[in-house]
Amino acid sequence: MMFMVKTKQKMKSRTEEAKQKLFLIAAIGLVVFGFVVSPLARADQFDEQIKQLQADSNVKQQSANQLQVQADSYEGEINRLQGEIDGVRALIRENEAKRDDLQKQITAAEEELGKKKILLSENIKAVYVEGQISTFEMLASSRDLSEFLDQQQYREAIQDKIKSILDTINALKAQLKEQKTLVEKLLADQQAMNEKLNAAQAEQSRLLAYTQDQKNSYIAAIRTNKANIAELRRQQLIANARFIGGAPGSGPACGGGYPARWCEVPQDSVLDTWGMWNRECVSYTAFKVAASGRHMPYWGGHGNAYQWAYDRDGPGGVPGRNAQNAGIPVDSNPREGDVAVSNGGTYGHVMYVEHVYGDGTIFISQYNAGLDGRYSERRISASGLLFIHF
Repeated sequence: MMFMVKTKQKMKSRTEEAKQKLFLIAAIGLVVFGFVVSPLARADQFDEQIKQLQADSNVKQQSANQLQVQADSYEGEINRLQGEIDGVRALIRENEAKRDDLQKQITAAEEELGKKKILLSENIKAVYVEGQISTFEMLASSRDLSEFLDQQQYREAIQDKIKSILDTINALKAQLKEQKTLVEKLLADQQAMNEKLNAAQAEQSRLLAYTQDQKNSYIAAIRTNKANIAELRRQQLIANARFIGGAPGSGPACGGGYPARWCEVPQDSVLDTWGMWNRECVSYTAFKVAASGRHMPYWGGHGNAYQWAYDRDGPGGVPGRNAQNAGIPVDSNPREGDVAVSNGGTYGHVMYVEHVYGDGTIFISQYNAGLDGRYSERRISASGLLFIHF
């Protein structure tokens, strides 16, 4: 799909091949000379700033992580306090119900006591009236001595019974009041505990909000740093692109800072600095690596995408070991700035990793994904790809 060695190119005369080799040698000489006379913009203008921003972001991320741990601790304490608050409130409701029930019992006892007092009052009156009669008169009015004794015993029994009832009711009332006092004291203690727990929870909530604000400020600063890094890299790419191959192209096929001299001409019509045909995926990724200030080896003549990684041979058994032979690490773990390699298809495909997400996907830029020699961007899964760490 990518760097395609065309049949017509294989048929070129030795003279044309010789001219092409001379052109490549001259191009390499210019590049080497350019490195000596005018170093890439990344050396002085951008790399140090990018490193400082990345280091600052790393420090802020560590602080944000620590604050998150603290925030989790506060949230745990808030939840624990809420459990205690709920328990105390349940006890308060239970004791309030007990207090109300005791008050009802006290009220009932007082009502019963009032009734018994009235009965006692009437009895006392009767006793008083009878008390005005002398024992001789009571005896004289009785038919016999037995009737006299029965009247006297009945009167005394009534008095004792009423007195006993009054004593019982008073004792119950006193007991109920004592229980109510204890319940009210317990309620007061529980209310105080509830207020204390609420205050502690409010303080934990305040600390949590403060911690989250601090964490959010760090996260915002990290986002700002990322935006600044992206802008620095954009400026670096433009500056290095001008040095490597001229100003970035603006035509309909162009994008990613790829120079106009390569993207605004027909596909596969010129060779780039690294011996790749223009507007191919390999040419674009080679440009991106070099434009970021890293060394991009000259891989002309072995520039098909499947030749960039280390685990596949191409048609006819041509080995694909460019990165391995150059000592460049290759694995399945993506990083920003890597070249992602897909070994599918006849020629394979390479893409430039712009960003790595935490969900196993990456954002890539590429050329010729649709066999049209055009620039495009996509978010794709990193699964099944190899990544060259230039």
